[in-house]
Amino acid sequence: MRYDTLRIAGDRVEILDQRLLPGKVSFVKCRSSEDIFDAIVKMKIRGAPAIGIAGAFGVYLGALQSSAREAETLRRDIGKVSARLASSRPTARNLFWALERMEKAAYGEGDASVEKIRIRLRREAERILDEDKTICRKIGSKGRQVIKKGFTVLTHCNAGSLATGGSGTALGVITASKGKISRVYVDETRPLLQGARLTAWELKREGIPAVLICDGAAAHFMSLGRIDAVIVGADRIARNGDTANKIGTYALAVSARYHKVPFYVAAPVSTFDAGIPGGKDIPIEQRHGDEVRKISGKLITVRGARVENPAFDVTPARLITAIITEKGIVRAPYTKSIKRILGGDGGI
Repeated sequence: MRYDTLRIAGDRVEILDQRLLPGKVSFVKCRSSEDIFDAIVKMKIRGAPAIGIAGAFGVYLGALQSSAREAETLRRDIGKVSARLASSRPTARNLFWALERMEKAAYGEGDASVEKIRIRLRREAERILDEDKTICRKIGSKGRQVIKKGFTVLTHCNAGSLATGGSGTALGVITASKGKISRVYVDETRPLLQGARLTAWELKREGIPAVLICDGAAAHFMSLGRIDAVIVGADRIARNGDTANKIGTYALAVSARYHKVPFYVAAPVSTFDAGIPGGKDIPIEQRHGDEVRKISGKLITVRGARVENPAFDVTPARLITAIITEKGIVRAPYTKSIKRILGGDGGI
């Protein structure tokens, strides 16, 4: 059984609070755009596609909150709400992509009443959610092609149904390959343990054998020949193929290259950012040091320890075997293949 990461109930959005998993399944009731902002910042909801969907519904809730009586006033209010939501987390491209779609929907075709704009916004947010479910299925189907019978796969962080509106990106490939994959090694993923808390939980519910390991153990298992492929998600992909994902991904890619293990990224086309030439231009979110100093609220180091806590790192395109999208499997040279896929011609 899969739980919806996000669901709409009347004029309320309910978000599965991922901070409480796997111990407790609880939904946060969001009645305003600020509730959505808070859910994204505090990682009640996380994963690039999921926060894009949440952002879209945040714009809708903001439109409901607005006291505007004229369309242009409402559109100005929507612009402010969108800017606020955009400031919640800077790295994931999907959030900005979804907000851009919502602002475009607010204008639509010609004049419209305030009520019609609100209806249009709700429909667009629901469309983004429904599309993501289809996209996840397609990523799973495309990605299944790179998985051979008996493969053991390693994944990092959480790129499953909890991170999307559907079955997931990296985990979408894994669940679509159920029966072919013998086991999945799951990095615990410090500092917030998304692998240990979320990915291991999802795989257990899917009935897929999983082995939880410390982040630092991944290279060891590659050296023993136990890993046949690495599959991860992505938060933003530059037009040259450089990919931002959860901190620790870059180290995995380096180890995979050294040990000649294929390294795959699974992500929707909405994660690509044609406006960013390379990885050095991707904004990297810096999070609070207490995420590293503490686990479940308990201090695990000396009080006042100095911390640097980047949420993401960038894996250079040259370390990526292929990028699995809903439009196809993209391979090097990435600048050309990404341009082609963003142009609608499909993958290669």
